[in-house]
Amino acid sequence: MRSSLQQVIHWVEPNSRVLDLGCGDGTLMAHLIEHKGCSGYGLEIDRDCIISAVSKGVNAIERDLDNGLGEFGDKTFDTVVMTQALQATQRPDLALAEMLRIGHEAIITFPNFAHISHRIQLGLLGRMPVSKALPHQWYDTPNIHLSTFNDFERLCDAQNAEIMDRQVMTRTGLGHTLARLRPNLLGDLALYRVRGRTL
Repeated sequence: MRSSLQQVIHWVEPNSRVLDLGCGDGTLMAHLIEHKGCSGYGLEIDRDCIISAVSKGVNAIERDLDNGLGEFGDKTFDTVVMTQALQATQRPDLALAEMLRIGHEAIITFPNFAHISHRIQLGLLGRMPVSKALPHQWYDTPNIHLSTFNDFERLCDAQNAEIMDRQVMTRTGLGHTLARLRPNLLGDLALYRVRGRTL
């Protein structure tokens, strides 16, 4: 299991109620159910992924995240997870607001568009970046709202969301010292644990 998912698993409390948005083939949710005693659902738009998730014992529901999460009440889940999907939503701001509404906390991961390799490709080659974190060409990418550590933190501030924890991933795993000091420049992948601030 890749390091970013291991960090997400570490942040999820045992026996908690979890909603995994864009759950893919259900690998994360199946692990949380089996090893941490969690319960909950996975939402996914791809039918083949849903079939795979169900085969792993995950309660997977076909759902387009851009249609909102109105069927879930406020604070229905302990944790709402969205790994590598925020940048593929039509309105990341609304997606984050819904996550904070229905969950006591949210865990979000996304590729950092401001990584130095992306800056070099765009600045020197004049081409849209392609990397391990952003593997698609500009014309076939599912990513429609690329962002950076700084962008996401400004969004959290605008939505009155408290950042409980942040991890930086690099190509070699969890961020080394330089990446932690300069995440926007040297981090490949951003991992955030956030919750709504109490007024």
